[in-house]
Amino acid sequence: MVTPEQIEEAVEAAINRHRPQLLEERYRFNMGLLMGEARAVLKWADGKMIKHEVDMQVLHLLGPKTENDLEKKPKVSKARPEEKDRRTAKDVVENGEAAGQTLSLMEQLRGEALKFHKPGENYKTPGYVTTPHTMDLLKQHLEITGGQVRTRFPPEPNGILHIGHAKAINFNFGYAKANNGICFLRFDDTNPEKEEAKFFTAICDMVAWLGYTPYKVTYASDYFDQLYAWAVELIHRGQAYVCHQRGEELKGHNSLPSPWRDRSIEESLLLFEAMRKGKFAEGEATLRMKLVMEDGKMDPVAYRVKYTPHHRTGDTWCIYPTYDYTHCLCDSIEHITHSLCTKEFQARRSSYFWLCNALDVYCPVQWEYGRLNLHYAIVSKRKILQLVAAGAVRDWDDPRLFTLTALRRRGFPPEAINNFCARVGVTVAQTTMEPHLLEACVRDVLNDTAPRAMAVLEPLQVIITNFPAAKSLDIQVPNFPADETKGFHQVPFGPIVFIERTDFKEEPEPGYKRLAWGQPVGLRHTGYVIELQHVVKGPSGCVESLEVTCRRADAGEKPKAFIHWVSQPLTCEIRLYERLFQHKNPEDPAEVPGGFLSDLNPASLQVVEAALVDYSVALAKPFDKFQFERLGYFSVDPDSCQGQLVFNRTVTLKEDPGKV
Repeated sequence: MVTPEQIEEAVEAAINRHRPQLLEERYRFNMGLLMGEARAVLKWADGKMIKHEVDMQVLHLLGPKTENDLEKKPKVSKARPEEKDRRTAKDVVENGEAAGQTLSLMEQLRGEALKFHKPGENYKTPGYVTTPHTMDLLKQHLEITGGQVRTRFPPEPNGILHIGHAKAINFNFGYAKANNGICFLRFDDTNPEKEEAKFFTAICDMVAWLGYTPYKVTYASDYFDQLYAWAVELIHRGQAYVCHQRGEELKGHNSLPSPWRDRSIEESLLLFEAMRKGKFAEGEATLRMKLVMEDGKMDPVAYRVKYTPHHRTGDTWCIYPTYDYTHCLCDSIEHITHSLCTKEFQARRSSYFWLCNALDVYCPVQWEYGRLNLHYAIVSKRKILQLVAAGAVRDWDDPRLFTLTALRRRGFPPEAINNFCARVGVTVAQTTMEPHLLEACVRDVLNDTAPRAMAVLEPLQVIITNFPAAKSLDIQVPNFPADETKGFHQVPFGPIVFIERTDFKEEPEPGYKRLAWGQPVGLRHTGYVIELQHVVKGPSGCVESLEVTCRRADAGEKPKAFIHWVSQPLTCEIRLYERLFQHKNPEDPAEVPGGFLSDLNPASLQVVEAALVDYSVALAKPFDKFQFERLGYFSVDPDSCQGQLVFNRTVTLKEDPGKV
């Protein structure tokens, strides 16, 4: 058994091995080599499926054939290998493709990375189906749009957006923006059973949070009247019929042909009107289109009966259109030029073109790209609900999840998510990335934007017996030590301070540089060094406090280390997050035989209920971000209330070397 994903991965690997040569030779490259290498890895794969996958990935890499591709290849003398290597290296440097340089998403979308058709030139796209009406429809389309690029982001309002949607948002809005076009936010609200008002609001919020403003917010339900009229027209044209096969009979790709496929147009019209008037129970009748899709699925459903009230249209309708019927026609109504969708919709491309052409309406072009996934993550709506029900996470915005609301709550800046999408790039094949690559983007942004503060997670009281003043001193601490032009904040420094318990050891191991007997340390930003004089222990032998003396840092030998501290601090709650799952692929039965709920990391959340933080953060609001010196980046959680701040650890200061 060879899955489409295995074929996709094998072809992608073959293309990556020959990528420089492919980009150089384009369609003159021997494509048989790619098919041969993929076939060698997957001996039992269907040759036609491999060829189709090669064609698709090469098309997305190179774009449609140009006039130069169609010219006969001139005969040239072969260059010696060393000369070719020199030329290739020179090209890479001149074209700015040196290692480590990442083009911004805008540069990728504006440049040659995508060979998309120009508005109005849909017919030049390989696989685009034309009819005698195509050119007139494209002419009308250009008159309406003025040749403007139009895209859309079309989420279903039945769940919260996740990290994969961030790529889709960046791609759709980014491509329009890069080409001076417009992007619609269109809710595919055709299934009233699963849609909730909170999802509409959350999706709008997340699009805005990522920095994008839709040209217009629309709904599939805006077009229900037109979609119904077109369904009637489809029946009139003999291209659709009312069927009574049950849902279970329609499942799979080898379902039996409907015995009602050849019923008369007149009968189907009467029955479809009866469906509209509520004369059939749910599941008793559907409207089906007469076509066979790429994956072999026959006669997809266009309309089905549902008696659930719709959030916008109420009880006006009891029949609702399906995705296969709605999507392309909404694209047509809005005159979308580039219908960008993830690769699992590739099998629906034929129905997309077929339906527009069957109704003689403007037909956009569907382009597919690879999904973005992360290891150690689950984004399925159904499975997140299971996690919530099991008490493993609090809700959709639990900071251990990879929904966009969860990432915002954890403190991930939207710029970091957009940068991550740019680093992933516009790929055809599905991409599964390591979370630490996303975290690296987060650190890059927060390093420049999160002001510094000091906090202590495990406080140890330190009493300075010779404090140099009669009252507390005011210490000026730079918000960004590397750039003091960004300002300072003031913290008190008194005779009692608190340090991290781990910053003191009575019996230090070799190499330990912090406070110990005979080993003073500096207190950051104060200009003072403290030296241990006495250790105070409780009845159990546990260290309760330290007594130290202090001196000016410039009055003696420089200490081996400087540690952070707080004085007269605020008490706060700090939540420390780790990965929610223990394995890379928690949904893979081979990796986690017991199922994803058995793979939960028991240490994914540690709550420090009485941490101490300096007063500079006293007025912080939810989602404000700070770097707690030597600890990591933290964000104020919405659970915070007057006098009780709650912080989420966004990421540590450095990547954990133990993470793979």
